[in-house]
Amino acid sequence: MVMSDPIADMLARVRNALMRKHATVTIPSSKLKVSIANILKDEGYIEDYKVKKNESFYELVLQLKYVGDLKHQRPVIVGLKRVSKPGCRIYTSVQDIPWVRSGMGIAVLSTPKGVITGQQARRLHVGGEILCYVW
Repeated sequence: MVMSDPIADMLARVRNALMRKHATVTIPSSKLKVSIANILKDEGYIEDYKVKKNESFYELVLQLKYVGDLKHQRPVIVGLKRVSKPGCRIYTSVQDIPWVRSGMGIAVLSTPKGVITGQQARRLHVGGEILCYVW
């Protein structure tokens, strides 16, 4: 099946898995999705991720992270929002990189330096396409 927006599909699958309190979520893999998963792991939003080979394609398996005791578990990721879409790309300069939830969340950007967070983009002094917000 051909998807017009694979990043939105990834975020929707993660959001749905978190609502159902699944331990893992499986997504068709791509280099961009692996880069986003790496950022989520580095920032502490997911436990881990791995890429595994299925019959004819690769899958990205995300291990979701929860806090609290077993009875009152809640996900670390409270919200995910897709910003730049295939029909309407959203680019930003380094001066205009948004703060997500007053610094409590992250903006994921695609820049000439690779897929990085908004904070890393400010440090490297580069702008780019805003892929999504995570908080």
